[in-house]
Amino acid sequence: MSERSRAAVTMTTLLAVLFTVLFALACTKAQPATPATAPPNAATQAAPAAATAAPALPHIVFPDNYSVLVEVAADDETRQQGLMYRDRVQEGAGMIFLFAKPGDYPFWMKNTLIPLDLIWIDEGHRIVHIAHDVPPCKADPCPNVPPNATASSVLEVAAGVAAKHHLADGQTLRFEGLDHIVVR
Repeated sequence: MSERSRAAVTMTTLLAVLFTVLFALACTKAQPATPATAPPNAATQAAPAAATAAPALPHIVFPDNYSVLVEVAADDETRQQGLMYRDRVQEGAGMIFLFAKPGDYPFWMKNTLIPLDLIWIDEGHRIVHIAHDVPPCKADPCPNVPPNATASSVLEVAAGVAAKHHLADGQTLRFEGLDHIVVR
């Protein structure tokens, strides 16, 4: 084999190895860094500004400080789909339906596989009505579940959550991480 041929083979081999390494790195999911042992007073030190600048995930906080991480339904398509076809709602999770203007928004349970608590909330984030343990709809036509109250949002959580946390009409909920949502 000539000197030139050996150089070409070596270069091709190096490029193949380099490509393989780069490909493997690109396909590897990044893992968070393991923190080093913190100094004894680390808990009292302020976090850098960049670490606190990330927006909070959207959640609703109950009067007892229980926090529900919410999926947001802020357009017609997402509101129509809701929690249909879900076989469960995780503990501490739910869906918030946001409306562009206050109104009387009845809900129904078509294609919903699990019972839910439905919580209607006004513009001041006060609870105006709760429907407890609303069962799935098994046959058409599905009945509407009306609030008989004016609301600007509706929170759906797993059945029993409202009772467990002693929610009642007139209580105020805290909406966090929802300020940037555009409602259509």
